Amino acid sequence: MLRASPQRLLARRGSHAQQRSRGQACRASSGGSPSTYIGSLSSQGLKFGIVAARFNELVTKPLLEGVLEGLERHGTQRETVDVAWVPGSFELPLVAKAMAKSGQYDAVITVGAVVRGATAHFDAVVSGATGGVLNAGLDSGVPVIFCVMTTDTMEQASAAFDAALDRAGGKSGNKGFEAAVTAIETANVLKALGQQGLAKGREAW
Repeated sequence: MLRASPQRLLARRGSHAQQRSRGQACRASSGGSPSTYIGSLSSQGLKFGIVAARFNELVTKPLLEGVLEGLERHGTQRETVDVAWVPGSFELPLVAKAMAKSGQYDAVITVGAVVRGATAHFDAVVSGATGGVLNAGLDSGVPVIFCVMTTDTMEQASAAFDAALDRAGGKSGNKGFEAAVTAIETANVLKALGQQGLAKGREAW
C-alpha cells in the first residue's frame, strides 16, 4: 500500500490552510480516500444575525462585543450585522429561528447568560435555551450558534471583564469570539456542500 510522504502531507495541509485564509472551501480527496469538506474562515460575502439577551447585560455585552470582533477580524463589516435584543435567554430560540428561516442570514448567533443564583428556574431556562437553539438550526437548515454562558453566582459573572478569570472577557479568549468563528466555518462548509450538490445535479442533467 502506497503512502504519501511526510513532505507531501505537509504540503497538502499547507494548501488547505491557505485556501481557508483566502475564503475558499477546501475539498480534499486522493485515490480511495473520502472527499473532505473544510469550511473557510473568511466571513466575506456572508450575512450574520445575532440574538442577544438583555438579562445579565454585564455578561452578554462583553460576549456580544466578542462576536462582533470575531466577525470583523474575519472580513465582516459591523454595519452589515443585524442584532436583535430579547428579554432573556429563554426567548433566544424563537427569535433565532425566525431570523434563520427568513432567508436573509447565512448564520445566526445567540448570546445570553444564565446565573444560577439570580435565576429561580436555572435548569429549566438553560435546558429550554439549549434545546430551542439546537432545534432552530435543525428546523431551518441554517447554522444557529449557541453562545450562552452559565455561571453559579453573580460574582463569577462579574468577572467577565477579567480575561484571566472569566470566559467572557478578553478578545482572544472570549467565547463570543469563538462563536463567531464557529458560525463562519459552519456557514462556509454548508455552502461548499451545497455547491458540490448543485454541480453533481448539473452533471446528471
